[in-house]
Amino acid sequence: MTDDRTALVHGLIQMAVFLQANHEVPAPHGVTVHHFIPRADDDQMRAQIDHLAALLGSDIDAGGGHYGTSRLFGPVEYRAVAILADARATYAAQDSYRGCVTPDTVKET
Repeated sequence: MTDDRTALVHGLIQMAVFLQANHEVPAPHGVTVHHFIPRADDDQMRAQIDHLAALLGSDIDAGGGHYGTSRLFGPVEYRAVAILADARATYAAQDSYRGCVTPDTVKET
């Protein structure tokens, strides 16, 4: 295992042990661990997700400019996602307006 992978696995185990031993600490109903495919050509990114889906035994979820797959372990989800070029371009276009529009303030009564 790589150092990052080992650190992640150990961190997940440590958190689980901590939450099990400290019932007064609130815990979420579920958690998702995301793996984002590095930016590449859309076909290459889809191929990586297809490969992961085969390893996970999971279906492909394609929608909203994302191409992904996931597997549930009870309330814990492992999700791999590729953000495709059109979705990245749309986000960049929308984000280009950030800070350019200032809404009027509304006085509370």
